[in-house]
Amino acid sequence: MVPPNLLSDRPPLKLGVMASGNGSNFEAVAEAIAQRQLNAEIKVLIYNNPGAKAATRAERWGVPTVLLNHRDFNSREGLDREIVGTLQQYQVEWVIMAGWMRVVTQVLVDAFPDRMINIHPSLLPSFKGIRAVEQALNAGVKITGCTVHLVDVEVDSGKILLQAAVPILPDDTLETLHARIQVQEHKILPQAIALAAARSH
Repeated sequence: MVPPNLLSDRPPLKLGVMASGNGSNFEAVAEAIAQRQLNAEIKVLIYNNPGAKAATRAERWGVPTVLLNHRDFNSREGLDREIVGTLQQYQVEWVIMAGWMRVVTQVLVDAFPDRMINIHPSLLPSFKGIRAVEQALNAGVKITGCTVHLVDVEVDSGKILLQAAVPILPDDTLETLHARIQVQEHKILPQAIALAAARSH
């Protein structure tokens, strides 16, 4: 567990969160900030799917939201350029990919070197990419989990910050296993943000 006061002697981290769906990890970070477990503020939520529940959660927390629908762009680089511009506009220092279901390009990685964090529902380097929980179930492994890591251009390959293990039970379904992994995601993501920021100083 990262001590809550790890960053207390510094100005709050300025976070930009990117999400594509439900936004439960966004909420976990917001809760950690509210409970003074993480000395940070969320400056903006960027989401790419109209109707994503993440936007509703952000509005409830009073966080500005920006929709950048990837379908409106001709290339991944074009989307990432717009993302970089938005993050800079909100003076973001650290980028948190909390269920961002788009592959990022060098454009975004270069703008925030070693300051982009992703959460992935497996014990990396196992089960990279999409449908990681399904991959683990199909492989018949007995333990899976989640990983918070720095973002690199190669998918799910950046430096690992924190991991949590989750046993796979004999009667687990995709839904039950995913739910238990998410409980751990919500715990380690705020911790990993504090850890990464502390190490960067």
